[in-house]
Amino acid sequence: MRYSLHLCAAAIVLAFCFALPARADDSAKSGIDWDRAKTLYQREQNGEKLSADDQAYLEKAKAARGQPRAGGDQPKGADAGGIDMQRVRAIYQRQQAGEKLSAEDQAYLDKAKAARGQGQARGEGAPQKDANPSGIDWDRARKLHQQEQNGEKLSADDQAYLDKAKAAIRNGQGPGNGGGKDAGKRNSGPPTGGKTSVDLTPLTDLSKGEKYKDRDGGLYGNGENTPPAAQLELAHAAVAAIKPLDAAGAASAEGKIVLMSVGMSNTTMEFSKFKQIADADARKAADLVVVDAAQGGKDAAAWVNSPAVWETADSRLAAAGVTPQQVQVIWIKQALMGPAKHGEFPKHAEDLKQDVEQILLMAKKHYPNVKLAYLSSRIYAGFAGTQLNPEPYAYESAFSVRWVIQDQMKPGSAINADPAQGEVKAPVALWGPYLWANGDKGRKIDSLVYKREDLGGDGTHPSDSARQKVAELLLNFFTTDETAKPWFVKK
Repeated sequence: MRYSLHLCAAAIVLAFCFALPARADDSAKSGIDWDRAKTLYQREQNGEKLSADDQAYLEKAKAARGQPRAGGDQPKGADAGGIDMQRVRAIYQRQQAGEKLSAEDQAYLDKAKAARGQGQARGEGAPQKDANPSGIDWDRARKLHQQEQNGEKLSADDQAYLDKAKAAIRNGQGPGNGGGKDAGKRNSGPPTGGKTSVDLTPLTDLSKGEKYKDRDGGLYGNGENTPPAAQLELAHAAVAAIKPLDAAGAASAEGKIVLMSVGMSNTTMEFSKFKQIADADARKAADLVVVDAAQGGKDAAAWVNSPAVWETADSRLAAAGVTPQQVQVIWIKQALMGPAKHGEFPKHAEDLKQDVEQILLMAKKHYPNVKLAYLSSRIYAGFAGTQLNPEPYAYESAFSVRWVIQDQMKPGSAINADPAQGEVKAPVALWGPYLWANGDKGRKIDSLVYKREDLGGDGTHPSDSARQKVAELLLNFFTTDETAKPWFVKK
């Protein structure tokens, strides 16, 4: 499904995600950062063992929302209505991916929907007099939510209807508000379809003279995987200026250096794992604060068009005890939902490039002391079962990263980072770790592979094993790269 890079991030769905408040005033009333709670819930549903602090925070959120707490008796397999909800979720996902169901599967799904409407699914017991007290047409609401997530401007009537649906969710009147241990597990894996490898060569393996659709290889072009000398010189100058800052952005021996993520669901799933291992690594500098500001369902277009995304990022910073003035380094991993609608290569990659460049400009305005931006493209998506972001779009997004950096190097660039060329409008852009490998065939530069068990059920989102792989790539990069090690590793 295109409307979210994590299925539970789209609150209005047929199945059973953790329905959480979404407005700033909800957070103010409850004291809960609902974006953090959703991320923790997602990790719990993916089978990850949470830290004691994270588990306690999630339990607090569940209590505030009125959800069942951990350890409670939850149904497994068939529910009180005689419906096997795991089968239902699998059928529903296939239907949403555009697959034509067999008559038997369609009948089973219809039976589940009927049971759901009668309040019998998820162990709700006897039929309710009013199975839909909100009066919301949830199919319409889902479509509007998808349009909103895709960056479309809704009509006043449609926006009002969607807001009404969101309010119903917050008031406990949404579909699938039963919660439970199995809530939100539509992405449980591994995927059953897709390919273990595809006919694509990792960009790092394309040497000088080799091409992909008339585009040369290498991360930086012309078969090169290291930054051009001029860009590297700019990066070294930026590194020299990175120092601990106080809350107002002034240099201070007691200050902090903030490394923050910007991106969508895959980004937050991977960067949250990286934060865990980085914070536990003895090499990390004591004055470095790692903040995961990436958000499920917020693709590049959402970061460009939605001020609320940046507000949520600010709330993540505040929760970590730091300010926007202390952000000096960002890691950007972005994508477009449903890239096929943007056109075939290079059109969709050019659209993503434009959005990432806009994000760099916005980041500089929002975080005036940001100096470095490391960019990464997506992991392998050959197992993808939907059009959310399958191959070859995941692979081709690497060209977007390259083009952003090449644009910055041009005289008169709109994303200029060179003080000698005029106003500095953006942080210096460089490649971060390259995350794509050709499934189980891997790549030449290291031993990275992606196997079926490395992806969730949708074949798009990483399982815990892939999250660990990306986290380790990030940690290795920040502890060894010549532009990262000086500020990441303690003296």
